Amino acid sequence: MDIDSKTANQKICFVLPTYNEEENIENIIELIIQESHNQSKSVFSILVVDDNSSDQTQDIVERVIDSANNVYLISGQKKGLGDAYKRGFVFALDSLEADVIFQMDADGQHDTALIPQFLNAIEEGRDVVIGSRYVAGGSMPDFSMFRLLISKIGNLLVRYIGGAIHIKDCTSGYRAIKTSYLKDLNFGYLSTRGYSFQSSLICDLAWRGADILEIPIAFTSRKGGDSKLSFRDQIEFLLNIPKLGFRNMEDFIKYSLVGFLGVGVNLGVYTILTRYFNFSEIVAPLVSIECALILNFFLHNFWTFGNRSTQSRIRVRFLKFHLVSGFAAVINYLVFLSLFLIFGLYDILANLTGIAVAAVFNYLINSNWTWKNNK
Repeated sequence: MDIDSKTANQKICFVLPTYNEEENIENIIELIIQESHNQSKSVFSILVVDDNSSDQTQDIVERVIDSANNVYLISGQKKGLGDAYKRGFVFALDSLEADVIFQMDADGQHDTALIPQFLNAIEEGRDVVIGSRYVAGGSMPDFSMFRLLISKIGNLLVRYIGGAIHIKDCTSGYRAIKTSYLKDLNFGYLSTRGYSFQSSLICDLAWRGADILEIPIAFTSRKGGDSKLSFRDQIEFLLNIPKLGFRNMEDFIKYSLVGFLGVGVNLGVYTILTRYFNFSEIVAPLVSIECALILNFFLHNFWTFGNRSTQSRIRVRFLKFHLVSGFAAVINYLVFLSLFLIFGLYDILANLTGIAVAAVFNYLINSNWTWKNNK
């Protein structure tokens, strides 16, 4: 690989989180070192962040360190992938003074032969490069249809709720990131410890205006050992999704106030139509709901999100707002049915819970899709 003078002497650090990866770690280190030999203008370092493995992972890395330059090991209590990356980022920034940090799994699922493509994209001015399974040319050949479906649904939720709609693969663990974007990273906001750190990080980078490119990868099965993805990680991922969209509490308060006003308009119009104009109780709600939606839309457009720079036309935003409202109504109904029929919750309380859950999703999707800020 021939890296242009723009990347001359750049320090490239590969951060590899590990826990019981004795079957894979030496091979992945050797493959990265081989790639470093193919170019001479960037300096590679490899940082293994081990969560006190109970196997021979640390012994293997220490043996490699004795015979190789620029390989480092730090260890700590096992708290999850996100916590390991945070420790690794801090070490890479403060001790290794890295210019670019690679995130890469240590289990052999990420093809090191693609490293030159990542670096070329960084050279061309990209701030973040993602190895994507969901752009043209990307694949997950060893995944079952069920696992593939779950992964795509998770990505879809992250994209639309977290405001990273243009990114196809928000959970990929293969990335190159300019450290200029990591130096100011708010680790307190990225409070997740497990795999949801990946989606939190990419949404934060997108929100701060990073120029992000996706290149296709084939994500294959791990070469050895067992998957570290736990049920707790999956639950944390789901619980973290709503948090991705809450970056401006003032907007949320405005959105809620408009929503309460909409409820009043809905009830008021319904009462007038049924009590004074003899509208049918079946037809009147359709009119009253639409009146509330129209009022809510214009208040959100010119007040709640009035200071945002959006590229879509007002009629497109109007259509999106209606679609999201319909989606929120479905969520409301499903939550109500689940709590009322399955868990036996009091019907009024079940309905209020459904309304609250739907309202949160309504805000998150409208904030990060309908009125996405393109500044």
